Amino acid sequence: MFKSLRVPEKLFAAGMWLLSFAFAGFLVGLGSQLVADLPRLDEPPTVEQFADAEALAATRAAQKRLAADDVDAGERLATARQRAAAAGNAYRSAREATDNWLGARTATTDPAQDPEVLRRTRELDGLKAVQRRAEEAVEAIEAQRLAAAQQLARERRSEAALLDAAQAGLQRAVFRQELRVFGLRLALTLPLLALAGWMVARRRRSEHWPLMRGFVLFALFTFFVELVPYLPSWGGYVRHAVGVLLTLLAGHGAIVAMRRYLARRRLAEQQDEAQRRRALGYDEALKKMAAQVCPACERAILPAAPGPDVAPPNFCVHCGLTLYDRCGHCETRKNAFFHHCPACGQAARQADAPEGTAAGAAGTAAADA
Repeated sequence: MFKSLRVPEKLFAAGMWLLSFAFAGFLVGLGSQLVADLPRLDEPPTVEQFADAEALAATRAAQKRLAADDVDAGERLATARQRAAAAGNAYRSAREATDNWLGARTATTDPAQDPEVLRRTRELDGLKAVQRRAEEAVEAIEAQRLAAAQQLARERRSEAALLDAAQAGLQRAVFRQELRVFGLRLALTLPLLALAGWMVARRRRSEHWPLMRGFVLFALFTFFVELVPYLPSWGGYVRHAVGVLLTLLAGHGAIVAMRRYLARRRLAEQQDEAQRRRALGYDEALKKMAAQVCPACERAILPAAPGPDVAPPNFCVHCGLTLYDRCGHCETRKNAFFHHCPACGQAARQADAPEGTAAGAAGTAAADA
C-alpha cells in the first residue's frame, strides 16, 4: 500500500502506526488496571452468610470442644497404655520368678501349710488385679474417644448439611455480584465502543487520526479481552446475541455501502473523461494501474487480445477512460497518469494529469500563462 508514496511519507505512515500502537498500549495498561480493581468494590460472599448462624455456631463450637477433648483423651490414653504395659511386665516377671522358684524346690504335701507358696500366689493375684485395672482404664478411655469421634462425625455432618442448605443463597449472591461487576465493565466499555465507532465513521480523515486509531484499538481490546471473558454464567446467550446483532448490523452496513458505491460508479461512468480524471487522485490512480485495474470504474484492464505478451490497451474497455497515451514531445507511449514522460522528462499536458496533483496544478498554471 506504500509503493506510490514518497520515502518521507512512508516513514511518517509507519511512525504513525507505531504511535497508534503505543497510545493503545498505554490506554490498555491504564484500563486494565482500572478494570482489575472493579471486583474489589464488593467483598466476595461466603456460604456462612446464608446459613443458620446460631446452629452453625453451635455445631462448630461443639466440634472445637470435641476436638480439644480428643486431644486430652489421647494424652490420657497414652499414659494409661504405658501404665498397663508396666503392670503387665510386672506380672509376667513375678510369674516367671514364681515358676522358677517352684521348679527349684520340692513342694510340701500340704500346700496350705506352705506359707511361701501362699504368699507368692497372693502377690501374683495382686499384680494380675493391677494389670486388669490398668487395661480397664485403657478400655474406658478408648470407649470415650470412640464416642467423641462419633459425636464429632455427627457434628460435621450437621455443619455440612447447614452449608449445603446455604449454597442456593450463595449462588444467588455470587450471580448478583457477577452481574454488578459485569454491569460496571459494560458501563465502561460501551461508551468506549461508541466513541470508537464515531471516530471510525466520522474522523478517519482527521489529522489526529493516528491517535484516534490508537483509541479504537484500545476500545476493541477492552471489549474482547476485558469484557467478553467476564460474562456471567449465562454469558453464552449474550455472546451469541451480540454476535447475531453485530452480524446483522455489519451485513446491513455492507449492503448499504455497496449500493452507494455502485450508485457512485454509475454516476461516474455517466460523466465525461475530463470530469472523471479530475476526480482521481494521482497516487491512487497509479496504484490501481499497477494492479491492472481501471482507476475510474475499478474493473480489470482487459487486453485487446489474449496472450501474455500483449500490451495493455490504451483505453478501458468498460468505461472508455484513457489509460495509455503518447508523449506530446517525443511520442513515447506512456501511462496516461504520469506527470512526466519517462523517456524525455517532458511534463504532461493539463488533460493528462488528475486535478489536485502537482502536475495538474503545474499544467493549469502553464495554461494560464
